[in-house]
Amino acid sequence: MAAAPGIAAEVAKTLPKVDVVLVGFGWTGAILAQQLCDAGLSVLALERASSRSTPVTWATTFDQDELRYMWRHHLFQNVKYSTLTFRNNVNQTALPMRHLGSFLPGTGVGGAGIHWNGQIWRWLETDFKLKSHNEQRYGTAATADLTLQDMPLSYQEIEPYYDMFDKICGTSGQAGNLKGAKQAGGNPFEGPRSMPYPTPPLPMTFGPKLFEQAAASMGLHPFPHPAGNLSEPYTNPLGMQLGKCTFCGFCEKFGCGNYSKSSPQTTLIPYILTKPNFELRTEAEVLKIERSPDGKHATGVTYIDTAGVEYFQPAEIVALTAYQLHNVHLMLLSGIGQPYDPASGQGVVGKNYCYQTMSGVDLFFDDKLLNPFIGSGAMASVIDDYNGDNFDHSGLGFLGGAYIAGMITGARPIEMVRVPDGVPKWGLEWKRAGTKYFLRNMGLSVHGSSYPQAGNYLSLDPTYKDQFGRPMLRMTFDFPPNDLKMAKYCTDRATEIAQKMGATHVHPKPRTGPYDITHYQTTHNVGGTMMGENRTNSVVNKYSQSWDVPNLFVTGAGLYPQNPGYNPTGTLAALSFMTADAIKTRYVKALGAPLVAA
Repeated sequence: MAAAPGIAAEVAKTLPKVDVVLVGFGWTGAILAQQLCDAGLSVLALERASSRSTPVTWATTFDQDELRYMWRHHLFQNVKYSTLTFRNNVNQTALPMRHLGSFLPGTGVGGAGIHWNGQIWRWLETDFKLKSHNEQRYGTAATADLTLQDMPLSYQEIEPYYDMFDKICGTSGQAGNLKGAKQAGGNPFEGPRSMPYPTPPLPMTFGPKLFEQAAASMGLHPFPHPAGNLSEPYTNPLGMQLGKCTFCGFCEKFGCGNYSKSSPQTTLIPYILTKPNFELRTEAEVLKIERSPDGKHATGVTYIDTAGVEYFQPAEIVALTAYQLHNVHLMLLSGIGQPYDPASGQGVVGKNYCYQTMSGVDLFFDDKLLNPFIGSGAMASVIDDYNGDNFDHSGLGFLGGAYIAGMITGARPIEMVRVPDGVPKWGLEWKRAGTKYFLRNMGLSVHGSSYPQAGNYLSLDPTYKDQFGRPMLRMTFDFPPNDLKMAKYCTDRATEIAQKMGATHVHPKPRTGPYDITHYQTTHNVGGTMMGENRTNSVVNKYSQSWDVPNLFVTGAGLYPQNPGYNPTGTLAALSFMTADAIKTRYVKALGAPLVAA
């Protein structure tokens, strides 16, 4: 327990040892738990907040409660108890984030996997070798202002684990590349898949269809968005049954009472809870990773419960499976790895913090009813023509790109009353415009990459403390000029499609700087515990194993050295399956040994 000044802290109570302790129980924790329990290891998951389940927490009788879930943040992290400090650059003083804004981390069992949209993507083949690929094609000067880094693995190595996640989720979609053969109607730019999607693509309503037709007429390559909102009933390999999406329009920021959105609760957790070698302990906040006197072996974790009682949980393997920001924070608090220093460029923990560069185009039609209340988290027609290096960047002055989607996720009556530019923000004219266009609007999402620069990083705040007296996590971030140029270019391309769709009003919304943490953009925080080839440029190896503490594994989007133009969940889940496979087939045969030579 964190003691008051001048009062000695109580000695933590030591508990029976387990094979594996998981810190956090969302997507990555559930994947590791399922895989390692099935391999016969004893697994304990520590979750700092409460348990959450579909029939109790977001049943169909109250799931579409916009006040409760969207505006009162019922499923999100409470900044009263857990927050961070923020600044745009090192010349500013970071201040605490007092209200959730730009991103919405989850809390409780299932984490952000509960309230996500269900958008399931794979990286492009070139995304795994981003630095070397771009330097080979455009020269080293193209990457000089960025701290890009290659991943230590290829698309071919991770593809079987992508397929495992698709099968767990029952992902709905249309393959574009099946074992090297291009498939009509799918994404022609994707890497080769070993298997088709488990379920067909979602049907699309009028708005996405307009996008599809306009994009195709311009010589682009539209395809259905890969979705964790299922197009038909599905039973996954663990026997978990999912239902068909009802297009209620309440995916993002909400749970799914219909069992039609893939989440830890609908795909993994009920199965895991039947295992006799698994235990879930909620309302248990991990304070620190404990190590042996030489610092080279994790002995377990210290956590505190809601009564203020502190416990030491010994384990043979420690796995950080919380949200990316919390994993980085715990590594820094535990003194594992060298913290990144932007002045010298030395250190790795906290380095290459990235986000997602979001922009878009708003469309309003006087002559068409789109009925956007019929929606789901991934109901969209998408083009990948301007993502990654799918187009020639010569002379453009930037790297990276974005997918562009004609997407309708719903028309929630408080959040989504949209009016054309120039309409007053309140009053009679606003009401009339809101009524006229409520069923006649949609947006094009420009989902851009986020590339690292030296001044963007995570560290411990020297001033502000959390409720346990520990330094808060400090975020230093602003959009690199590269990403703002990319967003402008891709938003211009989206505007061309919007005009082709025949909208009465077309309003581009390019991303501009500086980065503003107060307005929602996306919950895609990445980097800080990078995966890499060696200990000098990364925190973990290709199996997510710490270079410094070999029985410590770190999962999640913190492993990314940069963020491609895709939602991060599909790749972080695939990496988690890869990590679990390495632990159960290789690491347990030589406990304490590194899986990659340092």
